[in-house]
Amino acid sequence: MGKATGFLETPRTENPFRSEAERLCDFQDLHAHLPEEARHEQASRCMYCGVPFCQSDYGCPLHNLIPEWNDLLFRGQEKEALMRLLETAPFPEFTGHVCPALCEKACNLADWAGKDNAVTNRDNELYLIETGFANGWIQPRVPAFRTGKRVAVVGSGPSGLAAADLLNRRGHSVTVFEKADRPGGLLMYGIPNMKLPKEIVERRVRLMEAEGIAFRLNTPADPDLLKDYDAVLLCGGARKPRSLNVPHMDAHGVFFAVDYLTAATRAVVDAAEPSVSAKDRHVVVVGGGDTGNDCVGTALRQGCASVTQLEMMPAPPVDRTPANPWPEWPRVLRTDYGQLEALSRQGADPRVYETTVQEIIPDAENTIQSIRTVRLERNAEGRFVPVPGTERTLPCGLLLIAAGFVGCEESTLEAFSLSADNRGRLLPPDLSHRFSGNLFTAGDMRTGQSLVVRALADGRAAAMEICAFLGK
Repeated sequence: MGKATGFLETPRTENPFRSEAERLCDFQDLHAHLPEEARHEQASRCMYCGVPFCQSDYGCPLHNLIPEWNDLLFRGQEKEALMRLLETAPFPEFTGHVCPALCEKACNLADWAGKDNAVTNRDNELYLIETGFANGWIQPRVPAFRTGKRVAVVGSGPSGLAAADLLNRRGHSVTVFEKADRPGGLLMYGIPNMKLPKEIVERRVRLMEAEGIAFRLNTPADPDLLKDYDAVLLCGGARKPRSLNVPHMDAHGVFFAVDYLTAATRAVVDAAEPSVSAKDRHVVVVGGGDTGNDCVGTALRQGCASVTQLEMMPAPPVDRTPANPWPEWPRVLRTDYGQLEALSRQGADPRVYETTVQEIIPDAENTIQSIRTVRLERNAEGRFVPVPGTERTLPCGLLLIAAGFVGCEESTLEAFSLSADNRGRLLPPDLSHRFSGNLFTAGDMRTGQSLVVRALADGRAAAMEICAFLGK
């Protein structure tokens, strides 16, 4: 433990947001960054706990050696800290931007003195990896030998990239197949540029190519294309969106969130006009999760006339309940960057709880004009039912469905003649990653929709099973 009194002397200080007025004018990184000295001080707050819950199953799915690299960072041994981080974390530049920091919620300081005093692990790891790139410490690591085994990874999202990285390091020849025009999966097109700048994704892909990994783009999964590989790993994600059971879902101006965010990010990367834009439209987002929040932030940047976010669940409590003790993830009310931006722009939080869409109202040309909403309440059986007399009509020129995902896409199942379980997952009966023969699955396709950091961990676990299968 570098500084026994660090957590007493130095307050928790995260990388600050840029002001709403500034960041709403562009799609650049949401945050500014603390200088080197401040970062060392933040690392000094780590207590090097005897029982570090931050790296337990409650905390980091990658089981990063957090106290160790925080101690090294505090001492100014930045390169050594980075090397310790990279022992378990394949892409700290991704998790440093988008991870919800489960480790921080499980930190022994998380609820200390009645507020969140956790160590800023996410910001610390982002500082380490960016310092590594800036100083030339991150160089291609080309395997010293090749096993002669060929592995195909279908999908270049977080699980696919993590698996490809580890398989390549073990000497296998890896080809990543991606149906989109750029690698990265949801890292590229599912997460807005202001949360994860795309040059960061492209930088990592170039490094992986230099290490010997091949990427084949615009190439959907095809069993005939993969038949000569020694192992095939499916990492296609859980991209099948949950729809709404309401009239006129086919109206012009109704989009699933992932399609809208893809169009927005493609426009940013290509410096072009988006194929779907919120400009001057009244936008309604259905869904209160991270994807819904990303839609709110994107619509505001595109110049929407207004944005409203509907959530069928009640508002979470402000504080933990007795049924949700530390070190569990706190199921409490959060106000994310998109809601903060809407509050700044519109003067009110855009979220409306216990409400859903009852009807989409189009014009004669089947273009959405408004929606009818209704409040919900739980009945005696615990199901949500409409409350009579609470109907409300809202102007709506763009309806974005961000109600979650229900499993992997049908096209993948059909291509490989596979059957998903009742949750849309390709989860082997023995809970391993091997589905049948030389076919493996990983990430959201196997587990259902989850976090980037969990997909990274699952991709690495699948890679280890493949290595054992190949006997190499």
